[in-house]
Amino acid sequence: MPHNTDRFQTTHVGSLPRTPELLEANNRFQAGEIDLSQLGEALDEGVTEIVRTQREIGIDIVNDGEYGHTTSGAVDYGAWWNYSFHRLGGLTPTDEDRWNDAEKHRSSPGHIVLTSFPDRRDRERFRDAYEDPTAGVLAHRNTVSQPKITGPLTYTGQEAVAGDIRRVKDAMALNGATQGFVAALSPGSCARVKNEYYATDEELVYACAEVMREEYKAIVDAGLTVQIDDPSIAESWDQINPEPTVEDYLDFTRLRVEALNHALRDLPQEQIRFHLCWGSWHGPHTTDLELKYLVDLMLTINAQGYSFEASSPRHGHEWKVWEEHPLPEGKVVYPGMVSHSTNGVEHPELVAQRIEQYASVVGRENVIASTDCGLGGRLHPQIALAKLGSLVEGARIASQRLF
Repeated sequence: MPHNTDRFQTTHVGSLPRTPELLEANNRFQAGEIDLSQLGEALDEGVTEIVRTQREIGIDIVNDGEYGHTTSGAVDYGAWWNYSFHRLGGLTPTDEDRWNDAEKHRSSPGHIVLTSFPDRRDRERFRDAYEDPTAGVLAHRNTVSQPKITGPLTYTGQEAVAGDIRRVKDAMALNGATQGFVAALSPGSCARVKNEYYATDEELVYACAEVMREEYKAIVDAGLTVQIDDPSIAESWDQINPEPTVEDYLDFTRLRVEALNHALRDLPQEQIRFHLCWGSWHGPHTTDLELKYLVDLMLTINAQGYSFEASSPRHGHEWKVWEEHPLPEGKVVYPGMVSHSTNGVEHPELVAQRIEQYASVVGRENVIASTDCGLGGRLHPQIALAKLGSLVEGARIASQRLF
């Protein structure tokens, strides 16, 4: 994970739009019509093409588009999480879609529990907009059933992650890419399913840490960087009803950070980057917790790089947070310079200005320009690729000014 030397490098958060052929193969796999090896045939071609596309656009640090993470359709806000259901033992399928689960859970001071998705505070505040299919908040997503934990968790995804690794490395070699990453689910996010087996929250989170560690280790042992996808650190704030104190929330979240560090033990920090976000659905996000409350805890995570939203309407102003919370020596940041939450393609000059803002507070060598979140499943493919092009051009402009 090199620092910048003569220009600003570029990357993205992970998910990129799937092709129609790959979407069809995903549908057939989830319907049980084809097996993992048959899905792999479609993935081989798709990953080669998406890595080629990234390199043609000018992205420096590439990935497989998260194509190995099964998706429910062209619009899917949860593939980054749902893929794990096919890689874990101890789960029992249900017919419950988390976005429609009507069950409510109430927290109290010193005792935080996550409530259901429809009971989240942003959704509660904008109920009509969330439930209006023409409003664009959750439009056109397919129903995705979420399992529950009914036995000891085990990792069963060895063949799947090996396929992810092989495909991206082969595609990198074909397309002259020297830096690559693979995304993997965090323990805290893994634990956000119904639990009917573990006695305590701590037991559950640490069990998730142990099983996901196997995936992290496979990725870094292959010489790639692992990106830990962890919306649970920031997004769970909105999933607590009523709103807790910041102190209670940080105590609740600290357990998840400690479990993640346990999962990352003995793994090389220079091959680990951490992604924090406030959720990828196109909602108002008025109940997002500000970065200033989370940044110090995030920096205790044993990673060399930290990825976070930095251009969305709710978080574009937060570059100033780094004036009062210095980036530790040897670390880098991956601030989002283009957003997944709007169809507007950011002007390259705006991207350049955003990069310059971050360079002014953490140093030009420590800023790798990225996206707020994954673009796949959230934006039309033409728009997603145009945003990556604007990202690269903005980085070029900023590089001319600052290097």
